[in-house]
Amino acid sequence: MSAVTSVRRLGDRRRRTVVFTAISLALVATVLIAGTLSVDAASTTHLADRNLSPSWQHPFGTDRLGRDMLARALSGLRLSLVVGVSAAVISGTFAVLMACAAAVGGRLVDRVVGWLVDLFLALPHLVLLILLAFALGGGTRAVIIAVAVTHWPSLTRVLRGHARQVMSSDYVAISRRLGRGRWWIARRHVVPQLLGHFLVGTVLLFPHAILHEAALSFLGLGVDPAEPSIGVLLAESMRFLSAGAWWLAVLPGLCLLITVKLVDGIAENTRALRDPRSHHL
Repeated sequence: MSAVTSVRRLGDRRRRTVVFTAISLALVATVLIAGTLSVDAASTTHLADRNLSPSWQHPFGTDRLGRDMLARALSGLRLSLVVGVSAAVISGTFAVLMACAAAVGGRLVDRVVGWLVDLFLALPHLVLLILLAFALGGGTRAVIIAVAVTHWPSLTRVLRGHARQVMSSDYVAISRRLGRGRWWIARRHVVPQLLGHFLVGTVLLFPHAILHEAALSFLGLGVDPAEPSIGVLLAESMRFLSAGAWWLAVLPGLCLLITVKLVDGIAENTRALRDPRSHHL
C-alpha cells in the first residue's frame, strides 16, 4: 500500500509541476505578446498627462513626457526577454561546442577548455560584463555578446562532465573499433546526450541574462536609451524618486522581478521533470 501511495504522490507532484510550468510559460508568452502590441503606446507622449500617479486609466502612472508606464514596462520586458533568449542560446550553444571539443579533442584540448573555464570563472563577473559592453560600444548587440561571452563557463563545466561519461560508454568504444572518427562520435553520440542538459542549462541562464541586461542598461551601457527597456526605465526614474514619483521605479522593477522568477521556475521545473530522482517530484 505504501508503494502505491508513493507512486500516486509522485504522479500528483509531477502533474502539479507540469501545470505550474504551463501557466508560467503562458504568462511569459502573454508578456511577449502584450509587449509587442505596446510598442507604439510606449513611445506616444501626452504632455497634458505628465507625472500622473497610478490610476484606473494609467495603472502604472505616467512619466515626465506623459507616456503610459504600463505600456513602457511591457515593451521593456519584451526587449529584455528577446535579449535574454538570444544571449542564453548563444552562450549555451558555445558551451556545447566547448564540451564536445574537450571530450573528443584529446587531453590537450581538454586542458585548454578547462583552463578557459577556470579563467572566466575566476574573473569578476560583473566587471568583465561591463568592460565587454563598453569595449563593444554599447547597444543591444553589445549586450547580447557581452552576456553570452560571460555566461558559458558554468554550463560548459557541467556539459564537459556529462560528455566525459558518454565518451567512456560501451557504444562509443564500439564506434571507435568500427573506425568512426572523433567528430562523427561527437555528432552522433555526444551532442544528442547533451541536448537535454543544454535545454535546462540554457533556460537556467535566461534569468541571469535578463538581470544583467537590465544592469547594463541601468548603467548606460546596454540597449539604446530610446528603447524602453527595464534598465533604462529604472535609470530614468532615479531623477524623480526624490519628488515622490515612486511608481516610475517600483512597478517596472516589480514586473522584472516577477518575470525573472517565472522564468527561473520554468527552468527548475523542467530540470525536475527530466530527472525522475529529483527530490522536488
